[in-house]
Parts: sequence; C-alpha cells; structure tokens
Amino acid sequence: MRTISELGFAVPDILIPQQGTDFRKWAVIACDQYTSEPEYWASCEKEVGGAPSTLNLVLPEVYLGTDKETEKLGSIAKTARKYLDDGVLTGLGTGFILVDRATELHPSRKGLMAAIDLEGYSFEPGNKNICRATEGTVLSRIPPRVRIRANSPLELPHIMILIDDPKGLTIEKAFDMAEAEGLKPLYDTDLMLGSGHIRGTFIPDGSPIAESIVNGLKTLKADNADGLLFLVGDGNHSLASAKAHWENIRGSLSEEEKLSHPARYALAEIVNIHDKGLDFEPIHRVIFNISGEEFIAKAKEYFKDNGIVTDGPDDGSQTFVVVTEGAKDVKVSLANPPHTLAVGSVQMMIDSLGLECDYIHGEDSVRKLASAGNTGVLVPAISKDTFFGTVEKEGVFPRKTFSMGEAFEKRFYLEAKKIE
Repeated sequence: MRTISELGFAVPDILIPQQGTDFRKWAVIACDQYTSEPEYWASCEKEVGGAPSTLNLVLPEVYLGTDKETEKLGSIAKTARKYLDDGVLTGLGTGFILVDRATELHPSRKGLMAAIDLEGYSFEPGNKNICRATEGTVLSRIPPRVRIRANSPLELPHIMILIDDPKGLTIEKAFDMAEAEGLKPLYDTDLMLGSGHIRGTFIPDGSPIAESIVNGLKTLKADNADGLLFLVGDGNHSLASAKAHWENIRGSLSEEEKLSHPARYALAEIVNIHDKGLDFEPIHRVIFNISGEEFIAKAKEYFKDNGIVTDGPDDGSQTFVVVTEGAKDVKVSLANPPHTLAVGSVQMMIDSLGLECDYIHGEDSVRKLASAGNTGVLVPAISKDTFFGTVEKEGVFPRKTFSMGEAFEKRFYLEAKKIE
C-alpha cells in the first residue's frame, strides 16, 4: 500500500476472488438495503447456496435485533479467515481498480477503488477535514459493524466517495487511458437479482494511469480553498464504523505503526458526482404503527405554525407526500418550513414525536409497505449540482437525506482489503 497523506488516501493492496469463482454468487448488495424486505435476502441466500460469497462476510441490517444477527456475528470472522487460508481471496498487489457498473437505468457508472485515510475523515458536523460526511450519522448503526471489524481480518466496502470533477480529470481520464492501452478487465460479470453488470480493470501502482489519477486528485484539491476533496455519498455508517474501529486500536500502536496500519485506511469506490450514470434519489420514510390519517393529524398539529396545507395548489411551498393505506397520496405543503429541506422538516417531526420509522430506498418499496397498513412519506430529491457547495456552507444534511440511484443500483461487495 502506498499512502499519499496530502490527499487523505492511499493506493491499496486489493483482494479479489480467485479465478474460477462464480462472481455472480460472490457479490451481494450493500447490507443497508432492503432492510424491511427479508424476502430479498432470502432470495440472496437461495441464489448463493453453498458457494463462496460475500453474503457470508457481512451482516444484512434486516437481521439486526434477531437471532440471525447473533449467528452472523459469530461466523463472519471465521469465514473470512477460512477464505484467506483456502486462497478463495487472492492479492493483486498495490494498485487501483477502475469499476464500470451498468444497470437497466444507466449503461455506465464509472468508479475508482482506492483507500480513504481515516485520519482525514470526520462525520462531526462543521468539520473542515479533507473527507467529510454528507448527512447525520445514526450512532446506533455503528456498534454491530465495529464488532465485525474488531474480529475480522477483512473489510468489504459498500462505501462510495464523491469527488467534484466537472472536467473529468481523474476517473474519466483514467478510463480513456486504459481503453487506449487496450487493458483487459480483471472481472466482468452479471450481478444477482436483476442488478445489472460490473466490470473491473486493475491499474498497477507506478503505471502512467495510476500517476494520472493521483495528479488529477492533486489538481482538484488545489482548486478548493476550503480543503474539501472527498464527500461520502453512500456507506457513511460503514466509514464511521471503520473510523471507530481505528480509534479503538490506534492507542496501542507505535507512531511508526500508526502511519501504515491497514485499519487506518478504508477501501472505497470513488465516483465523480458529475458522472452521467449517477442519479441522486431521495430516501423516503415509512412510519410504523400509525395510520395515514393519524399521521396527517399529527402533522397538522406539529406544523401548525409553519403554514401547513394538505392537497393545496403548487405555490412554491416546501412539499412532501404522505402515502396512506390503500396507496392514497396526500400532498402536504409548508409555507414556512422549519428546515430548508423537506426531508429535514419530516425528520424533525419524526424525532420530536418518537415515531417508529425506517429509511426506504425506492418509491415502489414505500408503496408496498404502506399498503400493508403502514404510512409512507415520499420526499423530493436534492440537487447534486450544488451538493459540494451546500456541505461546505451548511455542514451535513439531515440523516438519510439522499441515495445515489435506486436500491438495486447500490454498490455490491466484491473487492476486499486486509485490516489487520
């Protein structure tokens, strides 16, 4: 691994499955997806069967608080060590991987596998680190992931880091150079359950393409007086868990060990926010144990001083949509909202009243859950064009504000890195 401290990242030593592994069964979607749909994860288990798979190395959050959580926590580290001992995972040497993901919605989304220096990352609101969180962190989601990291020799990331590179100086240029050289892909596979296709190309450290990537990032950093280079797009809780684990072990290390310890660097996929294959989707809410009528009544009381109107005209007010049982939609408008974002106003109400909710990716999933007697809240998307500037000016967004793409477009676990 080569560390580049001024950029807050490193060129990592990446592990991938050995040749002959069924990559379709190996790769599974991020653990924080389909958290209210256990049938999705049952389908994953059926698809994988007894084959080597990252499903055996992660804890899907649908199982939090269940017997399955205890079972998974007890087996993840053991399986990781077995995969290493048996050669299921093999090292590539120091380098990057250029990742190209295709789905039915987007023919291409380009990314770069690299490692983020956790000393340069913070999720504290208002920080001026080189790598920052974009939204509030749900602290209760960190401990289960820290427990996995504390025992496992591996990390498998679903973290996606954003850079603001409108001229395509970094990732896009690297892809052009790789195509010009005729580089062959390292892996090229369909993904399970209709989630598209992924192709990865290894770029060894020290090559002209690797140096071009580093120089592109140096240019982006130099152009930003605020010192910001990386924003967490997806996987904030995974990166926060990596940071917590690093802080837990850092005190026991010598100064020399702290500089190069593998747990200090978290593997992630870096994506240009201007990539045409990257859409920003809102993260909606589903409220449990309350009917749509009851929720609207509570909203009218909570927002009584904010000019609340239901099913009013489109007059520029802040709006969100309440989906009731029977999939009936009720538009709620706030003339004087308590937060600049609709999702922020909704979350303030949920937190203040102590309502039980889940954060749902995808409108179809919200409507499905609402038809089962719950209440859905659909919130509008935020603009990615002003994304970096907003974070620089105001700090983090409310937690679970946005999602990059639909649920099935999320990053799949595929590559790995040692952390001990």
